[in-house]
Amino acid sequence: MTHNVAYQGTSNNFLSFILYCSTNSIDHHFTMASEIAQAAEKLSISETVYVDEVSGCDAQGTGAENAPFKTVLKALEVKGEDVKIQIKKDDEGFKEISGAQMKKAKKTLAEQKKKAKRLEEQKLKQEADLKKKQEDEAKALEYAKSIVLEEDKSLPAAEKIKIRDATQNRTKRVKVSGWVHRLRVQGKDMMFIILRDGSGYLQCVLTGKLCHSFDAITLTVESAITVYGVINELPEGKTAPGHHELVADYWEVVGKAPSGEDAFNNKVTPDADPSYLLDNRHLVIRGETVSAVLRARAEVIKNFRAFYDQAHFTEVTPPCMVQTQVEGGSTLFAFNYYGENAYLTQSSQLYLETCLPSLGDVFCVAESYRAEKSHTRRHLSEYTHLEAEMAFISFDDLLDHLENLICFVIDRTLADEKTAELVKQLNPNFQKPSRPFLRMKYADAIKYLKENDIKKEDGSFYEFGEDIPEAPERAMTDKIGRPIFLTHFPHEIKAFYMQKDPSDRRVTESVDVLMPGVGEIVGGSMRMDNREELLQAYGTAGIDPTPYYWYTDQRKYGTTPHGGYGLGVERFLAWLLNRYTVRDCCLYPRFTGRCTP
Repeated sequence: MTHNVAYQGTSNNFLSFILYCSTNSIDHHFTMASEIAQAAEKLSISETVYVDEVSGCDAQGTGAENAPFKTVLKALEVKGEDVKIQIKKDDEGFKEISGAQMKKAKKTLAEQKKKAKRLEEQKLKQEADLKKKQEDEAKALEYAKSIVLEEDKSLPAAEKIKIRDATQNRTKRVKVSGWVHRLRVQGKDMMFIILRDGSGYLQCVLTGKLCHSFDAITLTVESAITVYGVINELPEGKTAPGHHELVADYWEVVGKAPSGEDAFNNKVTPDADPSYLLDNRHLVIRGETVSAVLRARAEVIKNFRAFYDQAHFTEVTPPCMVQTQVEGGSTLFAFNYYGENAYLTQSSQLYLETCLPSLGDVFCVAESYRAEKSHTRRHLSEYTHLEAEMAFISFDDLLDHLENLICFVIDRTLADEKTAELVKQLNPNFQKPSRPFLRMKYADAIKYLKENDIKKEDGSFYEFGEDIPEAPERAMTDKIGRPIFLTHFPHEIKAFYMQKDPSDRRVTESVDVLMPGVGEIVGGSMRMDNREELLQAYGTAGIDPTPYYWYTDQRKYGTTPHGGYGLGVERFLAWLLNRYTVRDCCLYPRFTGRCTP
């Protein structure tokens, strides 16, 4: 006889389960197995998780009392939302979390899950879009490989020209070779290329098939190409270099530059470290700013030569390997010359002086070398030195000559339209200096420094007989705001060969030309013309006169009043072009710690 006893699933009394089993059929046992398991799961005690907001750790914690989590949110993430949470906020120990805090944590967790889901969906969409893009690009590349560009031989033969000749060759079919300076794709059927060949910039337009070839869709900045077509003037409202553009009918790659990580735009960036840019100076000089400086430099040097040509000076080429000093032994670069001591020249002045009796007034544009461990923005270890010497002159003649030289070069530079554009590009606010230049004696400069409270680092004032360093000298020049001929320096702080002023033997007939923003750009003087005085000067400077016999002989075989100067070309350019440092005004700067590339 079978007795059916109802099993109360809500009870945890296993005696009732045994009674139930004994009074019900065996077949019914299995029917209730699932219900029993579910009931047991519901009736099980929830896991307790510990959270210590003071000393817990979400990264290393496990939720145990001795390894608690730091946040409730982490506990819910790891252990699930049905756990019991004991939380510790202070020294009172663990306490059951409040309902409000648990509710807030669960809400935050739900929001995070939604956000994570959205991000995952976005990621999957981006991956799908990228895959499609890659597939489309692969198809485009395959299609592009099938496009073969051929020059139309029925067109007039293209005349090879430089970009500088573009204007006079408008409306003709030409071919121009150069480097891709900039590149822009517009739509599916048009590509704009700014081509650079060193003589200028030219906009080229590729359309239709010309911009669908494999070379076109893989073209990179700094690739070398040749473009064929007709140069047309642009309509009003359109802009491009030279106000014209070359409409291409054919083009070809001469040398393709790399893409990806080695792409030019990834190698040279405006915000790169200065040392990195110096290491990659060979690439940096392709930029518009540096190339403009170098182009202006070439024109300025040309204009210096034009001045000397007009004044009937003779250019000479002195040696750069010497065995004598000019500006002090501490700045000499020494080297072994076939077993003898020799140096790189600090100045060509002494050699120029020897040319006066045979060639008359002379000049040179040569490199000079100074081993000064100076890290200022106006010092280089190798710099272009423009030097000149003149016979039968007075000190006033020397000053007048220097003023004429500087103003001639500025006037001629700005009179050339292309060079004037470069100056305006680099230094929009440049104003020609007014004449006459301010002439200030060293003694007056010492007085000016005191009156304007320009002091030494220790707080004291400069006194007569002390050298005026770069910083106070530049502070004075910038404040005055015009070129200064600073003259009559004490003989103790100047080179041994400088002529003393006959009216005040304490000082020399010397001059530094100071420019706002840069400081000294020229150093000059009358030279000692008395042999005995020069021999005495050797001794005062601690110099053995024997190696200088050829220099001393100039005072023996027909001496004469004479003078000269040295102008630092990079400093002149830094002033003219408003460059912060002279390092920006030469091709590959050399200074302390830098002799590459």
